[in-house]
Amino acid sequence: MSETHDPFADRPYVPPTARDADEPTTPTAPTTPTAPTAPTAPADTAPEPADEGWRPRRNDPADQPVETTVAEIPVAEIPVAEPVVQPSEPSAPVAEPIGAVSESAPVAEPAPYTHRYSEAEPAIAAASAEAPAAPVAPAAPAAQTATPTPTTTFPVPDFGGDEPATPLSTTGDEPPRRRGRKVASVVALAALAAGAGFGGAYAYDTLNDDDGTATVSSLDTGKTTSTSVPASAVSKVAEKVLPSVVQINVKGSSESGSGTGIIISSDGNILTNNHVVEVAGDDGTLTVAFNDGSNATAKIVGTDPLTDLAVIKVSGKTGLTPAALGSSANLRVGQEVVAIGSPFGLESTVTSGIISALNRPVTSSSATANSQATTFPAVQTDAAINPGNSGGPLVDLSGNVVAINSAIRSGASAGEAGSIGLGFAIPIDLAKNVSKQLLEGKKVAHARIGVKVGAAVSEDDITGIGALVSEVTKGGAGEKAGLKKGDIITAVNGHPVASNEALVASVRGYQPGETIEVTYQRDGKTITTKVTLDSDGGKLE
Repeated sequence: MSETHDPFADRPYVPPTARDADEPTTPTAPTTPTAPTAPTAPADTAPEPADEGWRPRRNDPADQPVETTVAEIPVAEIPVAEPVVQPSEPSAPVAEPIGAVSESAPVAEPAPYTHRYSEAEPAIAAASAEAPAAPVAPAAPAAQTATPTPTTTFPVPDFGGDEPATPLSTTGDEPPRRRGRKVASVVALAALAAGAGFGGAYAYDTLNDDDGTATVSSLDTGKTTSTSVPASAVSKVAEKVLPSVVQINVKGSSESGSGTGIIISSDGNILTNNHVVEVAGDDGTLTVAFNDGSNATAKIVGTDPLTDLAVIKVSGKTGLTPAALGSSANLRVGQEVVAIGSPFGLESTVTSGIISALNRPVTSSSATANSQATTFPAVQTDAAINPGNSGGPLVDLSGNVVAINSAIRSGASAGEAGSIGLGFAIPIDLAKNVSKQLLEGKKVAHARIGVKVGAAVSEDDITGIGALVSEVTKGGAGEKAGLKKGDIITAVNGHPVASNEALVASVRGYQPGETIEVTYQRDGKTITTKVTLDSDGGKLE
């Protein structure tokens, strides 16, 4: 492990051969058996006193806990499947069973337990505590020469406490050979546990958290997290409307650009802004990119600079999906809307926001010397609209187009303009009226009130209070309704009019022949009158 906080760095595993050089051991003097008689412990050997808190229990005089002597075996050489087996031959005498008292040899006092606990050897200490007492060794064959074997005293942990602990004892009638095999097995397992403890703990740490729960990685095969979420209102709107939204690319004699449009008929009629297509002029090129990746060329059907609207038609396309057109008459401030278009050429871009204001007087980007020529009553939104969104739809959450995006207010220069949350769109009721006339090949007729107006301000010269009538057209709608020069128009159908542009924008939102209610001030009095709107006959004025 190469981790910075290695939990095993302070207590590394030390093989048995290395331990002998660092830890004191209790060696046993080598002995050479000379007769086939069982060796006995010297009777006059004084036992070493046991540590406090641990006292051996003598269940049987022959059940003697003695120090276990085993040969040191390197970890890598310890057999896993086969325990150490003591060799035997038929001619060797068999020792008496454990627990039987020999008449020829005195019974030695049981040797005391040796207490020596090392924090570096927890696994081996536990193994030595479980090791059974050494059996009475059988006599060695005459031809076998004993080889001195170094011994290691396995430490026994002192568990403390006031009550004496009870050492483990083996069954008295267990054959010595099986007991010796059992001791070898315990030692082998203890050594394997010491060697495998490092890797086992590493594997446990790898697969488990500190609280014991399994670790799950998103990088593991089949361990991915679910990204399935319910479709939002915006995503449903996008799914419905995107097939009806196109990107329009325009190239003229001196400039080029792009914008957005919406399909309004299955045979290829598309509604967009006038300022998007006017760059092409009479000899320019128009191409349309559809949501399915296909492209087609297009021709201009008609334009209306006063409302900044236009209709074009693509060739060779049928079975298109027309957009659903809603109504702008019942829009509410704060209503959620979605804008779709190709800002800066990024087609099929979806943004969302709310309607920030209604009947906002706005002059479109196709403004001419006569500023009133391109003024319309805009729907203001904070949905992100950027250059390239022009001509695209502003949609309600039912997927119905409620306005056509046309202009933005930006704090930067025209070449660097971008959304600051002030976008403006042409109400769809006005756009439907204009597009029908364009498809019929007519000049678009706009409603007129029959007066010329300027800005009216209060006595502070900065506060706009309405539209000041500067001239009344003879025989026009205004004269018929009783309006006179000097009147200040303050509202149309109950909606406040703060400036002359606001009055023009409000009137352009209606059709010729409609009757509106006009509120005005004269000689300090507030008067209301009905006005039936005239038509301009499609003239630019």
